[in-house]
Amino acid sequence: MTALAALENADMTTDRIAVRRRSVSRPLLYGALVLCALLTMLPFVWVISGSLRSLEEIRSDPGAWVPQHLTFDNFERLFTTQGFGRFLVNSVVVAVMVVAGNIVAASAAGYALAKLDFAGRRIAFAAVMGAMMMPLTSVFVTQFVITVDLGLADTLTGVALPSVALPLSVFIMRQYAMSIPDELLEAARIDGAGEFRIFFGIFLPLAGPAVATITIMSFLSSWNNFLWPLIVAQSMSSYTLPVGLAATSQAAAHVTDYGLLLAGAIVVMLPVLVLFLFLQRYFVQGVAGTGMR
Repeated sequence: MTALAALENADMTTDRIAVRRRSVSRPLLYGALVLCALLTMLPFVWVISGSLRSLEEIRSDPGAWVPQHLTFDNFERLFTTQGFGRFLVNSVVVAVMVVAGNIVAASAAGYALAKLDFAGRRIAFAAVMGAMMMPLTSVFVTQFVITVDLGLADTLTGVALPSVALPLSVFIMRQYAMSIPDELLEAARIDGAGEFRIFFGIFLPLAGPAVATITIMSFLSSWNNFLWPLIVAQSMSSYTLPVGLAATSQAAAHVTDYGLLLAGAIVVMLPVLVLFLFLQRYFVQGVAGTGMR
């Protein structure tokens, strides 16, 4: 009995030590997470502060965090700047084309690579993986030559074309499709359903989290893209928001209107934040689902 009591006391002591360690480690962990979150938010705070300051105040004290004289003049000038509305519409049109193209093309390609048995499937998947590893700038010249040959230079279609089927979107859809049981699809085939009916009626409804993931990623890629629209769009009528803001933020020769540029940066960020807030739950499920196999 004495030995049994000693074992029980030892177990109780171990449990108490574990509880104390958790009670100490959790505040430290939460504190570290809060610190990291604050450090991440610092650039956004400075952008918001700069957008509410005049150009003279920004140039006199660039590192200030709190505006001395609060002003909304940068936002007023931004929305009255000639061409801003056109840039906004262009960005929305390009983003819609990119998102729609990625949903259709990546879903079909991911389903085929995961669930259909055809010759060259492994080679096709290897090509997708290779495209993911290739720097985008290495194919800029080839993409530009193809775009010009197709007569799509200085058009919104030409701006959107290279991003309508991103390799990352195909990879995410393929990995998510791998998590769907083959027995479910086989049962549909036995009932006489064709591949198109299985794809649209079974696979796509189940792949909602993956679709939300590629929607956010492709929208972010299109909305923030600067270099490719700068190369393809040769007139202000085809500029998207990042390019248009860079072109109109020049207050004078060799002088950048930082207040106007920071106000534009906030406007560019808002749609991405809103989209992520609406789809964040599905985004997390989609990212988690791609690692199930």
